[in-house]
Order: sequence, then structure tokens, then C-alpha cells
Amino acid sequence: MPAEDRAALVLAATPIGDSRDASPRLLDELARADLVAAEDTRRLRRLTDRLDVVVAGEVVSYHEHNEASRTPELVQRIAAGARLLLVTDAGMPSVSDPGYRLVQACVAEDLPVTCVPGPSAVLMALAVSGLPVDRFCFEGFLPRKAGERERALAALVDEPRTMVFFEAPHRLAATLTSMVSVLGEDRPAAVCRELTKTYEEVRRGPLADLADWATDGVKGEITVVVAGRPAGEATVSDPAEVIPEVLERVGSGERLKDVTRDLAARTGLSARAIYDQAIRAR
Repeated sequence: MPAEDRAALVLAATPIGDSRDASPRLLDELARADLVAAEDTRRLRRLTDRLDVVVAGEVVSYHEHNEASRTPELVQRIAAGARLLLVTDAGMPSVSDPGYRLVQACVAEDLPVTCVPGPSAVLMALAVSGLPVDRFCFEGFLPRKAGERERALAALVDEPRTMVFFEAPHRLAATLTSMVSVLGEDRPAAVCRELTKTYEEVRRGPLADLADWATDGVKGEITVVVAGRPAGEATVSDPAEVIPEVLERVGSGERLKDVTRDLAARTGLSARAIYDQAIRAR
């Protein structure tokens, strides 16, 4: 049986903005799938209308609110011989979108899983950022709360690879401000907005400049690319340098052990050395 006719889970990338980026394989899979699971069935309908393709199979919703309950049913359909096409609103399923849970369940049942490659905001943003792309990591969305966000960034201070983040437009200014605070105002970065769309824009520069620009408000889908720590950049070598921050954070209600662990990850210092010096300072 040809591979394209076999029962399988097919993860298919959809356009991130411009519908002309849809691949011929995506159109073929939409037309032949027994079952199409879509993050938003209305958006799928709008896409298929623009592509002038008719979905012959059954269409069901599959999103963050029902993926836990719907996954077993979809796995059973594949096991019974269905070819299931999974699409999200934009880009590749399971990359900051529903899909991972279903892939994991199919792998556990030894069911075929394949992919229709296509548009990716992560890769496009990397390509146009002007930052090193030989090594990179994808960090998805940072936490919404400022303290949690800055702790997450603190764990990335010494990350040498270029980092890619997704962010909502209304949180971009706060996120860039946190990045300035934790990663440094001179760290090179790029903010990529509305990729492949009519008002596509890429802003490049130091984090401080980008944070200033974002204070006026930004619209659209946002991908942020940040340079990794330069090789040989000096790191903190003396625990005494971080003790003022330790005392301030503990005074604000954080646990001493949590603060020392966080600062150890951020600076490379020994958590025990920070802890002992903080005890003496108190």
C-alpha cells in the first residue's frame, strides 16, 4: 500500500500568514484524509476556501481544551485504519500548539506518525534575524508573571545558543524589559512581527532599543530572537556580588533555597557558597 494511503497520524504545517505558502502535499492530504483534526474548524474552513480544496473526510476540533479527552478516540480511529490529518491555526502542530499528546499516544501504540513539512515562524525568524543560526534553542512563551518570567530568563543567562521565543503583542514590552534586566541592555536581538503577512516587520538591535520601541504598543503575531551569551563573556566569580540580590529577594518573601538555586543556575556559582554567605550576611 502506498505510504500516502496508509493509516497514520499526519502532522501538517499550515501557512503562518500567506496562504500561498501551502504546499501541494498539504492540499493533497486535506483532500484525501479520512479524518481532519483542526485546532479551529472555522479557521480551517477559511483556509480551505482560499486554497480551493474540498475536505472529503470528517472534520473534528482538537485544541488545548479537549485534547486530553479526544486523544484516545483519535488513536482508536487510526488503529482502526483511518488516516488522520492534524492541523493547527498556523505552523507545525505540537510546536507551542496541540499535537504532542496525540503523537505521544500514537508512538506508545506503535502507530505510524509522519509529517508534511512547511512554514515555521521559528525558522523564518531565525533566518531573517541576522543572528547566528548554527546553533539555536526554542523557548516558546515565557511565563506571564514578571517574577516567574525573570527567573526563567535567569536560567538562560549563560545559554550560548541563539534563543527563539513566542510572545503575545500586549506582553512584548514587559518581556523585552525583563530581558534587558536579566540578559543585559546590549544583548543583540530581533523582533519579528507578522511574518509572511502584508505588514511584515523585523526590528533588529540591542534589547534596550527594542524595549523602548515596544513601549508604544505592537500589534500582530510576534517572534523574538535573542543572541546567546558571547564566548568568553565574563560571569560572576564571587558570591559576595550576588548577596544584595539574595537579601532583597528573601526580604520580598522568596525562600532562600529557591533564590540561591536560581542564582547558581544564572551565574555558575556554587549554590552552597551563595547560601552560606547569605546566612552570614543575615
